[in-house]
Amino acid sequence: MTGEESLRPQSLMLTFLGDQVLGRDVCVYSGSVIDVFARAGIGEQATRSTLTRMVGRDLLRRQREGRRMYFGLTERSEAVLRDGERRIWQTGAVNRHWDGTWTLLGFSLPESWQRQRHDLRSRLTWSGFGPLFNGLWIAPGEVDVSALVAELGLSAHVKVFRAHADAGMDIGQMIEETWELSDLAGRYEAFVRRWQSWEEGLPDADDALVLRLRLATEWLRIVRRDPRLPVKHLPDDWPAEQAEKTFRAVHERLSPLARDASERLLDLVPARPQA
Repeated sequence: MTGEESLRPQSLMLTFLGDQVLGRDVCVYSGSVIDVFARAGIGEQATRSTLTRMVGRDLLRRQREGRRMYFGLTERSEAVLRDGERRIWQTGAVNRHWDGTWTLLGFSLPESWQRQRHDLRSRLTWSGFGPLFNGLWIAPGEVDVSALVAELGLSAHVKVFRAHADAGMDIGQMIEETWELSDLAGRYEAFVRRWQSWEEGLPDADDALVLRLRLATEWLRIVRRDPRLPVKHLPDDWPAEQAEKTFRAVHERLSPLARDASERLLDLVPARPQA
């Protein structure tokens, strides 16, 4: 399965909203969304189902204008999109400014709490942690997990510390033992292979909008899985920097055409205050 085939409609939808709606105080017509997503190979029913599910999850709100239904952002989706925007354009894929600090998180859960253990490990992985030992996880930098732990109801079972490695410890080896570096490197390398040709080429105008949606969605999916380990302790041929250059170059190349396409294809109206 290629990266393009495996992108979920909701992931593409969030990218679309971040591109076209975030920060503009507007709502977008459902028919416009259906048209754009059809160009991405996603059928009308799948697009409508995605919009409905996102309303149910408080990620979208409806706004009716005559016989047309428009969709706008909620506080929750704005927060999600701002985080994604920050992760792509500010935090980036290469951590050059690490100060030597690690966040250590220890937990001890009853043997019967299989679901809670699975949920905690999943959320820790998403937040950049790796398993140093069975009940002791580690992440580079200062990571605030208080809200995450409280949301899971595990505050009484988790202890968090800030730490520095002993002078004699091999941090590079610890990183290799704790995180799946080969899998992450493979994702960056595959991204470059898929997108590098577009650093020179130009698509048809309407295709540029969909291509940029796919580009940004795929890139965000990769960098969200990256724990942002300090680059000085990663292999010399670490591919994140080249992948980020490819992303930025292709995004810049596609953007003028994508903007033109969005002006032609999208019906936007001002967002009204919610009751």
